[in-house]
Amino acid sequence: MESLRFYGIRDLRYEESPQPTIEQDDEVIIRVRNAGICGSDISRYKKVGPLTPGNIWGHEYAGEVFEFGDNVTDLHVGDRVAVCPALYCGKCKYCRSGYIAACPDLLVTGAKVPGGFATYVKVPRENVIRIPDSVSFEEAAFVEPSAVALHGIFKTNLQPGYSVAVMGSGTIGLLAIQWAKICGAQTVYAIDIEDEKLNLAKQVGADILINPKDGNTHEQIMTYTNGDGVDLAVEAAGSPITSSQVFALSKKGGEVVFMGIPYADVQIERFYFEKIVRQELTVYGSWNAVSSPFPGREFHTTIQCMDIGKLQVKPLISHRVPLKMGPEIFERIIDNKEGFTKVMFEL
Repeated sequence: MESLRFYGIRDLRYEESPQPTIEQDDEVIIRVRNAGICGSDISRYKKVGPLTPGNIWGHEYAGEVFEFGDNVTDLHVGDRVAVCPALYCGKCKYCRSGYIAACPDLLVTGAKVPGGFATYVKVPRENVIRIPDSVSFEEAAFVEPSAVALHGIFKTNLQPGYSVAVMGSGTIGLLAIQWAKICGAQTVYAIDIEDEKLNLAKQVGADILINPKDGNTHEQIMTYTNGDGVDLAVEAAGSPITSSQVFALSKKGGEVVFMGIPYADVQIERFYFEKIVRQELTVYGSWNAVSSPFPGREFHTTIQCMDIGKLQVKPLISHRVPLKMGPEIFERIIDNKEGFTKVMFEL
């Protein structure tokens, strides 16, 4: 089968690989139809490198059931499915308590076991979720990143009528904007330094667009909110700069949730750090997308909202390419000479 194997920093190879085989009674082999590149894939490709050199990469994908073990009795060959890529130990105190996101061994396919940048991928039965006919394969490949954004929103006390500021209009930020509106936010501010991304944020539901190049982000938010700040600020850029600045956006007693992962040290100026104390902010960290019962309400809610048309993900796709273009497309992304949101592999 065709596959993308990740050997080292900026060393991704399109290769033929053996097709997976059923070894356990609860395993399912999926014929992958669409797979997306995650923002974390870009950072790992450019800066961090693979956990397991030479492993098949990829954790955002969807497709059709191809084969399954003897204990799988509720699936049929050809069933259309989304996949939760998370793998957990099931034995630690966190897993036993239902706090699966805290499992110290939590990983995704593509890290230490083969992932979805391939014609076929093998996962446990509990990771497979049927999708309705109204949801396309490329939409279903967004289920995991959408669940990541919703997992963060679920951490907060977001209520109808809230004002929400989202820093970063990449995939997670654009999904967070939509979830904020779905959950009843009255006003959503999208913040990004790229006008193209801000225009996309407007298309998916943002009410007010803020470009930090036009002036201090904190001051712009204060102008729009008559000096109060927003009820909830979402850090979705994964930048050391925005990870500091986000604290100045919330009102007194407001909330901040971190969804982005900065791959560098975060230096917080006194002005921003004091906001946590003086504004008595509630600050949340959000990791992965799973909850109990596994894979969690984040995944099922995502599919339901896609089914009824509330969650729009196709506008986020900037490129549709064959898998063989993987090495080229990763280089083009980090070259940063053209606009990318979600790159979708078609298999």
